[in-house]
Amino acid sequence: MPNELHLDNYLARIGHKGEVKPDLATLTALHSAHVNAIPFEGLNPLLRQPVLLDLPAVQAKLVDSRRGGYCFEQNALFKAALERIGFTVTGLCARVRWMAAPDSPLGPKTHMLLKVELPEGPYIADVGFGACVLDAPLQLKTNIEQRTAMGIYRLGEAGGLYSLSAQRPPGWRTMYVFDLVPQIQSDFELGNYFTATSSATPFTSTLIMERVAADARYKLANRRLTIEARDGEVRSERAIDSADELGQVLRETFNVEPPVPVEEVFARIGG
Repeated sequence: MPNELHLDNYLARIGHKGEVKPDLATLTALHSAHVNAIPFEGLNPLLRQPVLLDLPAVQAKLVDSRRGGYCFEQNALFKAALERIGFTVTGLCARVRWMAAPDSPLGPKTHMLLKVELPEGPYIADVGFGACVLDAPLQLKTNIEQRTAMGIYRLGEAGGLYSLSAQRPPGWRTMYVFDLVPQIQSDFELGNYFTATSSATPFTSTLIMERVAADARYKLANRRLTIEARDGEVRSERAIDSADELGQVLRETFNVEPPVPVEEVFARIGG
């Protein structure tokens, strides 16, 4: 069926070889494997290429090719995989606060995340927040610190609006805010179009890539590669000085083959 996820291909792509069933152990294992194998990347918006959210297009790009994607693609794929396994999953939308001043007004819904129902209670799963990619699902419980291999996170709630924060070297930093209203495909399409095309979003002017391994977080912003340890502590940082060097980083660090010659990408991301 054209709109059905090929689960075996997905599991092979993320390197998962064990049994899968709708439980917390499987959710946690898949979440970690996904963010290690399929990098967050925004090449399509940067290159003015469309970002398609139908399942065949998402599979062709993120599963069948050496590409990644951003939140709408990543979490659409993860949602489809979880549902094939038997999880009950609800797609949600969030308003990003990562770069916003604390007293600034809320922006549009430009992020997708998932709520997963488990016998232990509801969990948040999110394999596509490209400033601080989550490496594990989080309990939908507020005012407790939740530790993963690569970070410490905390959910808050006020007036029906949840906030997700990450512990960073300077202190807690809000990632995004969201409610629990289920979203439908057209909601994601609208947010995706704005995110992929508007000059108000970073993706049309900045190359953003991230991959989270078991003990390191690899981040590329235009021509600067940063490797972080737990909680965002910078382990190393260096500039990318040539198209050849960028190509090597894309291949070896992110396992990405760009859709255009790497020289074109390098020219677009400035000095």
